[in-house]
Amino acid sequence: MKRILQILAMVLLVAGGTIWLATGANRGFTKTSVAVKTLDEVTGIEGITYQKKFLPGVDFLGAAFGGAALFIGASFFFRGKKPTSTNN
Repeated sequence: MKRILQILAMVLLVAGGTIWLATGANRGFTKTSVAVKTLDEVTGIEGITYQKKFLPGVDFLGAAFGGAALFIGASFFFRGKKPTSTNN
């Protein structure tokens, strides 16, 4: 059980970091919409519209690290396998 929790912690760490990097490595908080500048064709005035887009931020990365820390902490409550000794 100890080894399983440690492996789960490593998978969570790697997956969280990979997702964060793959989606743009946003160093702010998580965003669910992004501002996009648009130009009105008729008047030529610039405006801002918002598009729905998920950008995980450092809070997402922190949650992944926190979850991994919980798994690692829980693994300390389990003992490792004792080596079996053979008497000759």
